[in-house]
Amino acid sequence: MKRIGIYAGSFDPPTHGHQWMIRRGAELFDELVVVLAVNPDKRGLFSQEQRQRLMMTLLEDMPDNVRLATVEKGFLVDFARKVGAGFLLRGIRNTTDFEYEKSMARMNTRMESDIRSVFLMPPSELEEISSSMVKGFIGVPGWERWVKCCVPPCVFEFMKEQFPS
Repeated sequence: MKRIGIYAGSFDPPTHGHQWMIRRGAELFDELVVVLAVNPDKRGLFSQEQRQRLMMTLLEDMPDNVRLATVEKGFLVDFARKVGAGFLLRGIRNTTDFEYEKSMARMNTRMESDIRSVFLMPPSELEEISSSMVKGFIGVPGWERWVKCCVPPCVFEFMKEQFPS
């Protein structure tokens, strides 16, 4: 049986941490579906179209077993069932992430008992990087120096175009 995993996020913007998770997920599963999730409660830095374009560029250098999908409405477990995925891949950087992800995993199990959550901890040099932190740097003089350390080159170049100094 083919092991299909899902790694979902808003990827606003994609970071080195996201990139690391995708590479590890590609090693763990026969197929990894990277899901660009749309959260109507979040005000994004980039439009859905921009994030999709960034993710497509980022995935060009990934293994062939990785593909991109978008979920605009509904529960992730329902999408997982629809595509035959048995696993939800999630990253845990700290205790706050752990508590949140533990609650989500339990709720997902109640909704779909055959879908398991798989947790990975990124290396220490990535654990403090978050999309929220990167967004907070934009507009501060010298932001480029810090953002360049947090996002893949294709994302950094796109951000420089969108937010010229």
